[in-house]
Parts: sequence; structure tokens; C-alpha cells
Amino acid sequence: MARALRRHDGPMKIVLSSSSPRRLALLVGCGYTVETCSPEIDETISPDESPHEATLRLARGKARAAPADSRTPVVAGDTLVILAGRPLGKPRDETDAVSTLEALSGRWHEVASGWCVRCGEMEDSGITVTRVRFRDLEAGEAVDYVKTGEPLGKAGAYGIQGLGGELVATVDGSFSNVIGIPLLPVLRCLDDLRCRLSRA
Repeated sequence: MARALRRHDGPMKIVLSSSSPRRLALLVGCGYTVETCSPEIDETISPDESPHEATLRLARGKARAAPADSRTPVVAGDTLVILAGRPLGKPRDETDAVSTLEALSGRWHEVASGWCVRCGEMEDSGITVTRVRFRDLEAGEAVDYVKTGEPLGKAGAYGIQGLGGELVATVDGSFSNVIGIPLLPVLRCLDDLRCRLSRA
């Protein structure tokens, strides 16, 4: 795993352009000092763009909208759960959450994250896709899970790092991506920025 950006006085600060506690926890766990912001951008998906294209566009938009000086890296991400080509957003209510979980039962779906790392005029971005398969849910299991409150506010109506992990049978790809941000490419970009900033 890439090391945290460091100055003489300890880990370099980065800005996370997101209010997600899961993305924050992942980056803090890697040793970064993280400041968060939540710039307001329109997250509507255009009818002429794919879910993958939308996640990348939104990640870039969030990174570019974040206030930061020219030597402070900004990290942004946007994640969609995609079932049979259709993006599943955050559930509207408990009934919608139950319907989403029952639709995922026993099936493969994609978790696609657009990510962007920006620092001044330097920017790198990409899309990471993880395939996830739910096990066959028993009758009433989706309802019981929704009653815990965990699915609300989460794309696809589950949190793999919490109780929702018990619903998952297989993960093919980046696990951190399913939580909220793909660490491997993001940390590689941050480490590359460390090198470039040290030469500047």
C-alpha cells in the first residue's frame, strides 16, 4: 500500500471532497490527515451517458469544485451500484430499500466508482469496477436488515463493511471500492503527487 504523503512535520493534509464517513475512514486509515468539504454539484445523470461515464464526470466535478491551495491534493469519488445496466441509487425509504435488496438477491451486480485526484493544475482520474454477488436472501431477511437502518443513505441499499457484508457471497475486484473509494489507484496517484511536489 502506498505510504502517506509526508512533510517534515508529519503526514501531509489532503482534502476529501465528500461527506462520506466511509471514504473518510478509508483515507484516515492509510495515514493521511484529511480535511473534508461537500461542494454542491448537480448529480443528475444525463440520459445520454452510461453509469460509468456519470461516476467519472461527477468525481471530476467534485474534485474541481473543492476549495484547496495549489499544494494540497484533493480526492473525490462517486459510486453507483449497477444491476443489469441500471444504476441503483440511494433508497427513497424503507420500502424502496427492501425492493432493492430483493432485486439483488442471488445476483451479480457492479459497483462502479469514478475517482479523481487533483492538485493545482495536476489531475488524474479513472473508473474502478467491482463485481459483487449477493447470496440468496431468505424470506424476511431484507426487511430485517432494513430495520437496522444501515441501508438507508447507501447506494444499492447495503453497506458491505457493516451488517450488509453478511448478504454478500462473492466480491470480484477491489473491496475498498465497494465501501466507497478504490484505494489502490488513488494511493498510487497521491504517492506520485508526493514525488512531483517534492521536486517543485
